Amino acid sequence: MNQVYREREVAREKAFLAIWNNDIPDVFADVAKYYDRANVFATLGLIDGLRRRFISTMHIAPHFRVLDVCAGTNVIGIDLLSREPSLEIHAVDRSARMQQVGQQLAAKRGFRIESTICDVHELPFPDNHFDMVTLQWATRHVRAIQVFSEVHRVLKPGGHFYHCDMLRPANKLVEQMYYLYLKACVTLVARAFGSGAAALRCRDYFVNAIRMFYSTEELSQVLAALQFSPVVGRPVLGGTVGFHKARKIAA
Repeated sequence: MNQVYREREVAREKAFLAIWNNDIPDVFADVAKYYDRANVFATLGLIDGLRRRFISTMHIAPHFRVLDVCAGTNVIGIDLLSREPSLEIHAVDRSARMQQVGQQLAAKRGFRIESTICDVHELPFPDNHFDMVTLQWATRHVRAIQVFSEVHRVLKPGGHFYHCDMLRPANKLVEQMYYLYLKACVTLVARAFGSGAAALRCRDYFVNAIRMFYSTEELSQVLAALQFSPVVGRPVLGGTVGFHKARKIAA
């Protein structure tokens, strides 16, 4: 692992651990009831198209056992089951409230998703257990290297990991414009949806979390160092979002 990235993880934890432990759980408990609508608002309607593009990168086969990490309201699991109803999908998330909403959404569609509330830094599954793992829109709120290592552990040899998140743009001008938009957007969303005090306290955090995070290329290097190969990174929307497809090396 590149020492620079290890040092960045230490710096991220030092800067954000108190927020991750104390504020982020309250934020997601508060926003769960309107989380999906807020994402549509915050992305100017782009979020559904991004999800479709992300899912289009996935190789899915009947009866795959799939783990959705930081599953939130289960929108990825629901979309996957819509494509292939025979999938066995397990959702893990730290927020019981987000998963409660997600379970309700899945039940409305007649889908079954196994839900586990846990710390995603220590996944409660055996080694080499899943055909496929997904993680989206959450890695900037966790210790990325530790979570990716856990994903690698529970993934079967030859299985694929699919990742999507807001990333740090490589272009400095795009980066600065992105931060201005994010700060304004968080304030507008909070006011529009009546967010609680925790979300308002995190306005600066949501920008700083990306400022100290990875670009698409850097995240590809992190995954490769964790013995995923090949790793394909794809910047989207000027690098403000990145898609990654990474395969656990077959035994």
